[in-house]
Amino acid sequence: MKNYRMKLLLLTLAAMCLCAVQASALEYTYAGVDDFLFGRPTSDDTIYEIENPNVDRSKNVALIAPGFGTPTSYLPGSGEYLTPNLVPGALNGGLVNQVGSASYSASDNGVSGGMGRFLPSTSIPPAADASSGASAPAENFSCTTKPTDSGSVSFTDVTSDSYYKNGSLGTLKIPAVGVNSKIVEGTGSASLAKGIGHFTGTSIWAGNVCVAAHNRGTNAIFGKIHTLSIGDEIILTTKQGTRTYHVTSVEKVSETDTSGTASTSDNQITLYTCVRDQRDLRYCVRAIEA
Repeated sequence: MKNYRMKLLLLTLAAMCLCAVQASALEYTYAGVDDFLFGRPTSDDTIYEIENPNVDRSKNVALIAPGFGTPTSYLPGSGEYLTPNLVPGALNGGLVNQVGSASYSASDNGVSGGMGRFLPSTSIPPAADASSGASAPAENFSCTTKPTDSGSVSFTDVTSDSYYKNGSLGTLKIPAVGVNSKIVEGTGSASLAKGIGHFTGTSIWAGNVCVAAHNRGTNAIFGKIHTLSIGDEIILTTKQGTRTYHVTSVEKVSETDTSGTASTSDNQITLYTCVRDQRDLRYCVRAIEA
């Protein structure tokens, strides 16, 4: 019995010694699965590339894709232009005028302006015209086309009798693009903030009536005139009456090309507005009386 107790005591002491030994964590390793079995981390920073801000992304460069299965259907940049009359490169032979220039005779007598003058900037809201980057502020533009030879051209002066009670010279309607706005004298910031501006020194009724308007901002009256098609109607109403014109051309011209404001023998109307992201160009729409 005594021996049994001694053995029990020794076993108890041995167990206590084992419990007094410092414990250590189990060490082990494992191999992960190949990376291609997992999706890409979602914490990656987005990479932004600097793009040219002057790239034309408007309707002018839109293409109608070729038909499915055609030889060129797989080629990038293939297809026909959505607006062929506004093909990029207008000043380098790229412009396609759908009907050719209007047939009229113009007198150079009494015309001041031309190269060196600048068509007004109409793309920037009035408050920012001074920073538009144009070579000359809109307020400094002037083009006098009143002819000295009245036998070769038609012309109607703007006089005090030309104005309505609201201060306008009339209204211009273009049903195809939803334009219905009053016409005011001048193409400066103050005038274009009120409506469509009439080029000072150009005719208001007989011959060539020239106007301009914004194509951006809250007063973007001419924002869609570059989408007009040949034959679309433009309706002018002044104190002399109402005239309906049909569009004959839509093109891009240089900001220094003021030839479109010249007096003519036939009745026509010429519309100007800026080209988005192309500050040295203007859209020019011509229409002849029906």
